[in-house]
Amino acid sequence: MEKIWLKNYEPSVPASLDYPQWPLYTNLDHAVQKYPDNVATIYGAVVEPLGGRLMDAKMTYRELGAAVDRFAAGLQQMGVKKGDRVGILMPNVPQFVIAYYGALKVGAVVVPTNPIYVDREVEHQMNNAGAETLVTMSLFYPMVKRIRAKTGLKRVIVANVKEYFPGLLKLLFTVAMEKKMGHRVDISGEADTVWFQDFLKSAPATPQPVDVQPEDLAVLMYTGGTTGVSKGAMLTHKNIMANAVQVSTWLTDAKEGQESFLTALPLFHSFAMTCCMNAAIYLASSMVLIPNPRELHHVLESIVKHRPTLYPGVPTMYVAINNFPGIENYDLRSIRACVSGAAGLPVEVQQRFMEITGARLIEGYGLSEASPVVTANPIYGQNKIGSIGIPWPDTEVKIMDLATGETEVPQGEIGELACRGPQVMQGYWNMSDETAMVLRTDAQGQTWLYTGDIASMDEDGYFQIVDRKKDMIIAGGFNVYPRDIEEVLYEYPKVKEVVAAGVPDAYRGETVKVYVVLKDGETATEEEIIDFCKGKLAKFKVPRQVEFRSELPKTMVGKILRRVLVEEERQKLAEQGQ
Repeated sequence: MEKIWLKNYEPSVPASLDYPQWPLYTNLDHAVQKYPDNVATIYGAVVEPLGGRLMDAKMTYRELGAAVDRFAAGLQQMGVKKGDRVGILMPNVPQFVIAYYGALKVGAVVVPTNPIYVDREVEHQMNNAGAETLVTMSLFYPMVKRIRAKTGLKRVIVANVKEYFPGLLKLLFTVAMEKKMGHRVDISGEADTVWFQDFLKSAPATPQPVDVQPEDLAVLMYTGGTTGVSKGAMLTHKNIMANAVQVSTWLTDAKEGQESFLTALPLFHSFAMTCCMNAAIYLASSMVLIPNPRELHHVLESIVKHRPTLYPGVPTMYVAINNFPGIENYDLRSIRACVSGAAGLPVEVQQRFMEITGARLIEGYGLSEASPVVTANPIYGQNKIGSIGIPWPDTEVKIMDLATGETEVPQGEIGELACRGPQVMQGYWNMSDETAMVLRTDAQGQTWLYTGDIASMDEDGYFQIVDRKKDMIIAGGFNVYPRDIEEVLYEYPKVKEVVAAGVPDAYRGETVKVYVVLKDGETATEEEIIDFCKGKLAKFKVPRQVEFRSELPKTMVGKILRRVLVEEERQKLAEQGQ
């Protein structure tokens, strides 16, 4: 297979990399040894009663390393052994980083869990993973308590959001907000349940050595994957290490010990796990932790105060900054580079953000099954706006026919994106049939991950996502890709956010509907939106229906939930007896 994309690599990026042959947590040990006084995490909150003042505290690599060692030793004291699964149900707080690396250090398998999940979702994930230990926040403890008897959870470690706040903020929070916001809980009398800080204090300073190999399982990253069923992608230390090294290499001007990652993406998600936390620790850099990325004031104040250099994010984050009232009053020029993923990056959003910040904002592509990053535009090389860029070192991508998935299509034609590389998962946890659907071995004995994304490759080796296979709209027999419509509507000056979806239609099978959020102070009509699309889109792609909303349903990562909107439409029709 000719890797025509290699000609577009920046000069300092090789086609193949040397990857460290040690477990992932060793990167943290190296950072502690080499840069003990460097800041590892910055964490706090914006205090509205004090005029929106940002108050936060720093943790050095020496302090982080000591906490991780104690956490690991505490797990061993509790009976956690190599291969055991440890759930983490937390937002972006220092305790997440401590628990993640502490669990890896004893050879356990981390199961990151979305903290906005409801009872049955957490219950399913814990049972599917076979987790016996869970690290969570006091805010979520009542839910954990409700489901605990229905799971195999034997041990629960409970942290409080205030533990790593600076002194004054901790006092204010305890007095004014802790009880009111649901963070104060009583765990006394609960068997095998302990406060995070008590757990650390009672643990030995160092854990017993465990033989952990790069090929050992490190993380079960749960994902809807390509078929919608929640599945645990099995990622080894080697998989995740490879992607962290690839990130660091792609950031061609990144300097070890000198970078700062704005960590607003939630750490339970593979994008943040690799591009914020693991890459930061590999580079001995700091992480500015933002527990709630929707608190944009916190994000902006953190950029102004702490001057982060790198900001991995998703399109909705950049949309929010572009449209923030008074954005011109914030100095965001410390940011050099941003990699956008998880959803298509509209051209208008990309260009506007680069104007505001002066940063390079490039689009990349990945999925949890690949740790997650597969491709990206070069940071300082040829940035083809509207494309997901080129494959990373040691990564191959090809476009396969949609009918059988067995034939590679000619350049420029549309098909399913398949990839292979050192970052690709080992399979789905206890789901051999699901694994066989997406990991397929070709005639040469090479195993490829079939992503479920429809894409094409141009003459320079740049790839463009057309859409998700399952999101494609079939209207009157025509294939319609939502992204085509969304790109057009993001050009309309009144539109802040938009998503297109296929909704049931008695005549056409499906018809195109768009859900629009207007910019503050703007008004528009359905006819106005439809007229704007005419002449810019083929007739069969022009939306037939428009619904205006104040906000769109999103995941905690900020990805718009198209399927929720479609399900709402189906429910409406069912209620109407259609």
